[in-house]
Amino acid sequence: MNSPSLILYYVYDPMCSWCWGYKPTWEAIKASLHDDVEIRYVLGGLAEDTDTPMPLQMRTQIAEYWRKIESYLGTEFNHDFWTLNEPRRATYPACRAIIAARAQDTEFEMYAAIQSAYYLEAKNPSDNSVLIDIATEIGLDRNRFTRDLTAQETQQALLQEIAFARSIGGNSFPSLFLSKGNAIVELPVDYQHPEVTVSQVRSIVTSH
Repeated sequence: MNSPSLILYYVYDPMCSWCWGYKPTWEAIKASLHDDVEIRYVLGGLAEDTDTPMPLQMRTQIAEYWRKIESYLGTEFNHDFWTLNEPRRATYPACRAIIAARAQDTEFEMYAAIQSAYYLEAKNPSDNSVLIDIATEIGLDRNRFTRDLTAQETQQALLQEIAFARSIGGNSFPSLFLSKGNAIVELPVDYQHPEVTVSQVRSIVTSH
């Protein structure tokens, strides 16, 4: 039974490649647990704002992560991203886009659309122009979204969310935490077997 005292926190970043790889498993976990716990998404903020192009060594490293995830989980990536864009190590714009979309009740649609644009369509969600186009494509009010995306209030909301993520131990993404009463327990992330996490959560939920 759903109880306000039972909260499963999913700490993530919309441009985290491991979150993309984890997506099918996470969706299965959510579907299994939606009657047992309240699920809350928490932005972790992987990389701060920068206008500096990503160094070649970092590009190579992240591209290799993509291949590793592809091999390990069967996740699809469009590797053309690395030749079609000038990447920056900046995920805060995409995080702010999530908060701006939340104001129009389309947080989860925006998350999915950012991942699809980044990993499948080789677009760069570090760019506000890309994020505004994504928002428009999924039906958001373009002017309102554009305003909210760059608003100081949105940046403050992001920093507060990141601070909360850090306060519960959310330093890597994805991370899972189950809050029961005053206790918060970190759950190991099993990328391939949703039933493992579902079993762990239900075990904690039913324990006294």
